Amino acid sequence: MIKYLRILGNIEGVSWILLLGVFIYRKCLGLEKVFAFGIDLVNRLGMTHGVLFMAYCILLALCMRKFKWSFGFGVYLFVATLIPFGTFVTDRKLKEISTT
Repeated sequence: MIKYLRILGNIEGVSWILLLGVFIYRKCLGLEKVFAFGIDLVNRLGMTHGVLFMAYCILLALCMRKFKWSFGFGVYLFVATLIPFGTFVTDRKLKEISTT
C-alpha cells in the first residue's frame, strides 16, 4: 500500500509542476488560455491534478489507519503535497518506511 502511495504521490507531484508551469507560461505571455490539440491545458491539468490530489489524500488516510502513523506524520505528508517538489522529498522517507 505504501508503494501505491509513493507512486500516486510522484504522479500527483508531476501534475502539480506541470499545472504550475503551464499556468505561469500563460500568465507571462498574457494569454487567456493555453491550447494543445484544441484542449485548454490549464483546465484539463487542473481537473486531473485535483482528482490525483484527492486520491492521494484518501490513500494517505488509509495508510495512516493501516500502519498506525502518527497524526503529525500524516500532516507532514499532506503539507508536502501542497509544496512543489514536496512529494518527491517525502518519497524518500516513504521508501525508508516501506523497506523496514
